[in-house]
Amino acid sequence: MSDGDSGPSVLVIGAEWFEDQPGGLMRYLVGLVPALVRVGVTVRAVVLGPAQRAPAAFWPVSRFDAPLWRRVWSVYRGAVRGAPSAEVVDVHFALYGLLPLLSRALRGKPVIVHFQGPWAAESTEAGQASRRAAVKRHLERAVYRRADAAVVLSGAFGEMLARDYGVDSGRIHVIPPGVDLDRFCPGDRQTLRGDFGVEPGAFLVVCVRRLEYRMGIDVLLRAWRMVQEELPGARLIIAGTGSERAHLDSLVSLLPCPVGVQLLGAVDDDRLVEMYQAADCSVVPSRSLEGFGLVTLESLACGTPAVVTDVGGLADGVLGLDPSLVVASEDPNALAVRLVDAARGALPTGEACRAHAETFSWDGVAQRHLELLGSLIRAARQRRLRIVFLDHCAQLSGGELALARLIQALDVDAHVLLAEDGPLRPLLEEAGATVHLLVLGEGVRDLRRHRVGLRSVTQAGRVLPYSLRLARLIRHLQPDLVHTNSLKSALYGGLAGRLAHTPVIWHVHDRIAPDYLPASAIKLVNTAARVLPRAIIANSAITLASLDGLSRPAVVIPPPLPLASEFVQHLDGPLRVGMVGRLAPWKGQDLFLRAFARAFPSGEAHAVVIGAALFGEDGYAAELHGLVETLGITDRVDFRGFRQDIGAELARLDVVVHASRVPEPFGLVVVEAMAAGMAVVVPDRGGPAEVVEDGLTGLTYRMGDEGSLAAALSKIAADPVLRKQLGDSAAAAVARYRPEVVATEVMAFYETVLGR
Repeated sequence: MSDGDSGPSVLVIGAEWFEDQPGGLMRYLVGLVPALVRVGVTVRAVVLGPAQRAPAAFWPVSRFDAPLWRRVWSVYRGAVRGAPSAEVVDVHFALYGLLPLLSRALRGKPVIVHFQGPWAAESTEAGQASRRAAVKRHLERAVYRRADAAVVLSGAFGEMLARDYGVDSGRIHVIPPGVDLDRFCPGDRQTLRGDFGVEPGAFLVVCVRRLEYRMGIDVLLRAWRMVQEELPGARLIIAGTGSERAHLDSLVSLLPCPVGVQLLGAVDDDRLVEMYQAADCSVVPSRSLEGFGLVTLESLACGTPAVVTDVGGLADGVLGLDPSLVVASEDPNALAVRLVDAARGALPTGEACRAHAETFSWDGVAQRHLELLGSLIRAARQRRLRIVFLDHCAQLSGGELALARLIQALDVDAHVLLAEDGPLRPLLEEAGATVHLLVLGEGVRDLRRHRVGLRSVTQAGRVLPYSLRLARLIRHLQPDLVHTNSLKSALYGGLAGRLAHTPVIWHVHDRIAPDYLPASAIKLVNTAARVLPRAIIANSAITLASLDGLSRPAVVIPPPLPLASEFVQHLDGPLRVGMVGRLAPWKGQDLFLRAFARAFPSGEAHAVVIGAALFGEDGYAAELHGLVETLGITDRVDFRGFRQDIGAELARLDVVVHASRVPEPFGLVVVEAMAAGMAVVVPDRGGPAEVVEDGLTGLTYRMGDEGSLAAALSKIAADPVLRKQLGDSAAAAVARYRPEVVATEVMAFYETVLGR
């Protein structure tokens, strides 16, 4: 519900206004919307105009006779305009509902669809080309499957919606329609019969239907031949227009008494009421595709019994009154027998008909809708966000490990779409995510950042089809947001999100700077950042500052610590100085080893290198082994290789060094070491420098300066008291990086981006 004591607010997407283009769907809206207003619902109903006499709750847009594209676009714009105040979206016609449901403005709001008939099937029965009918069917399915709840007027249409459109039966609600009991009421039958030129004692039957094949008017006329043979003075009045008019005229001409049948064509609402009031009974002879038949209730409300066929939900309107009012469809003999019996008095009384109709009041219908609206709003507030995370990589590098930790801490329905299989997949599944593989070609997936340029342009032919496939999968999953976790996934995922009409958040872990990316890549990323994402998360201030000219909402949220960091235990023994990270020249393991040899030319101090060459940098790993031999420290350096349990490795260290030669975007291992209570030594530029306060929670040195790093190591090794003080202060300083804290910030940003 809305704030305070007010009721829920609903955006209704309808079709034509009833007085401009009469029909059952439009008449239903005319009854439902005012009733919803009476029970406290705030309604904005977008309909096609001019709708000059529509109540204030209706918003006319365009004209009902405008070109199709203009009608669709006008309804879309009207829906977007009404979206901010709406808590629920209620679609009454698939054609006008699809585009609004794909818009950002309505995303995340509960959706009701009213299914009053299979549009495509009706078109097929009317003789429309199968290709056009197939397009309508696809459009219907796209709308109905997006619904959180579907309202049908009868159980028969509920079964059809589940069977033919694949809608979950648990989301289908049967709510029969109402009838305007003030407008449709008993009248002066004898006087009105005279107005229609009917003799006082004649048996008068009326039929109000569109003159189309599925309405079965031809069956009624064949039955009427038999009625006239039994009751020569019986009169039949048919109101409505349609493609069958000429055929029906020919059938009337063949009757024993053609003058006993009138085809009035279109009649206004007042004349319609008078027809029901004048008649002895009405007939609804449909042969297919009837959801309920509002005309049945209108007739009964006027005190006039209705004979209906057993098609769809027609029987639902009369079974509680008199089951004999239902006859087999397409059986003129059965219909004729029932009408002759009716003429001889086998009908419910007018009082009984009226009393039965009063059980179908619009206020009662509105009350059931109010209950449904309340349940949808409550469920929406309790529903977990569905987030699709994208990553091109399935290796256990920093950004990917951070993704697994974040998902484990978030309270969301997480789906991860990976462009390759790898060790990250089981880690994500353990974190509670559903993992989908949509493999991207190696040429694109493994393209190194320093090769972005002409070669990357040649790969665009592979990226575009992949983005299209990805967009289809995103549309199928129907997430609230797409969250990309790497620069490559930001580009192809940002495009896919646009195609799927789903907001995208870029999570940027890399600095967009010349010392990290070539100029062509910087230009590409900065241009895309202005177009593709709805918002951006950066892992540090320096990362965010490297993005040029942002026009999107952006926030700095650090990656979370591992959940087990707080359980690290330290060991006694010789000083152990370590560096953690994948082996790559820019990471600076060679700088660390030279500085270590310079700070500790002899003694028991050990250097520990944790990490492996993950992305084709095996040559650099070999160079490091050669370097320790040259430096003469082979027996005091331990290469540990890749280790998944970083906490266990940190337990064996006393000091952790970060030695990147270019500013690191964040440096998660530094925070992990600080959380474990260790002294850290980091460069004076980049993400680690944002985390470490020199002399209080760690030591800093001049980036890339071997002598400065060696001096810091010597200082920290010579003063065990300082080392302990730095470690204790560091552990207290990194509380904001705990998973639950980071997850809270991310969730809050999700809600901000979604406009909640």
